[in-house]
Amino acid sequence: MLTRRGLAQCLLCAIASQSGFAATAAQAEAPAAPAGVRRTILRRGEGPTPEFETVLAEALVDANAMVPRHIHPGVESGYIVEGSAVLELEGAPPLPVKAGDGVIIAARRPHLLRNGDRPMKIISTYILEKGQPIALPA
Repeated sequence: MLTRRGLAQCLLCAIASQSGFAATAAQAEAPAAPAGVRRTILRRGEGPTPEFETVLAEALVDANAMVPRHIHPGVESGYIVEGSAVLELEGAPPLPVKAGDGVIIAARRPHLLRNGDRPMKIISTYILEKGQPIALPA
């Protein structure tokens, strides 16, 4: 079960590349991100069950950058620390998000992010299928 703290520490596909990711659970570095996006893996841990791992990441998104359409092989919980953007979740109307907002994105739900005219900082927690990358192109 996710705690309130865990849910508050997350969002946005902290960044899928149009060409995909090469990251695995064993890698400590963040996979390549699209232009205008920098991601840092802050912590990786086992669980909540043996089939999953938890990854805490920070994403910095340049002004007017777009995070391309992607999925996560697990739940993403995100918290917008700075900035504002429009989150486009498949099957839902565009969702404006801003500093102080939290977002939870279901496993494997395609989405993208269109950043506003200021840089954005997002902290995301992912509960991922063990051995899977954080994000995959959709």
